[in-house]
Amino acid sequence: MSPDLWVPGAAEPSLDAFVDRVHGQIERYTATHAAETTHVQVELGDGERLTLQALSSEPGYGFLTLSVHAANGDAEELIVPVGAIRRIALGPADESRRPGFALPKERGPGPAA
Repeated sequence: MSPDLWVPGAAEPSLDAFVDRVHGQIERYTATHAAETTHVQVELGDGERLTLQALSSEPGYGFLTLSVHAANGDAEELIVPVGAIRRIALGPADESRRPGFALPKERGPGPAA
């Protein structure tokens, strides 16, 4: 992770914990809003905006895998440094215009929010 996110005295940041917390936030958003699924959009440092289908902490070593909705409806995977993410936006999904995010079937016990 980016060194500017680390707080002295805190444990070294974990990509697994970061992804678990993002998944938890998406779950909470979905539970408290009218849509059955949540539309998740990531903005990268260069301004590119990607609609996420899924997020993984693999391959690690400061990199995440973003599964994105492609224009043809298929999913593509991009491996990016976590520091390249500038913003994650959540909103209600509408499968015809704003596809939803697929949370993992079973999430392990993550950090408490």
